[in-house]
Amino acid sequence: MDVIIKKSKIEGEGVFAARDFKKGEIVIKWDISYQLSSEEAAAIPEKEKKHLAYTNGKIIVQQPPAKYVNHACNPNTQVKNFCDVAIRDIKKGEEITSDYSSDLEPGETMKCNCGSKNCKRIITAK
Repeated sequence: MDVIIKKSKIEGEGVFAARDFKKGEIVIKWDISYQLSSEEAAAIPEKEKKHLAYTNGKIIVQQPPAKYVNHACNPNTQVKNFCDVAIRDIKKGEEITSDYSSDLEPGETMKCNCGSKNCKRIITAK
């Protein structure tokens, strides 16, 4: 296993590197078998909506471990072809983070808890 899920300082559970990753390496491949229509996504309970990713015109219900990747304003991965790909070298034990603004529902906003120096505080969909 290349990643582990454990308690995060950012929020709830997080995903952590179980080994070093090099820039450009796939850290997590998403399970995209759980897709919803716009109508189905609208009917999801509010607390579960945080596990939806709006990517490449699809609405994906994130599965572990991807559903536990927390947002950070200075992330170490980016979403590419339904994968979290390292945008810099990641050390073993480091929390895997992504910029949620790229896969929020259009018009959606969320509060940020990342704690980085350049924290935007409020994240809005791109």
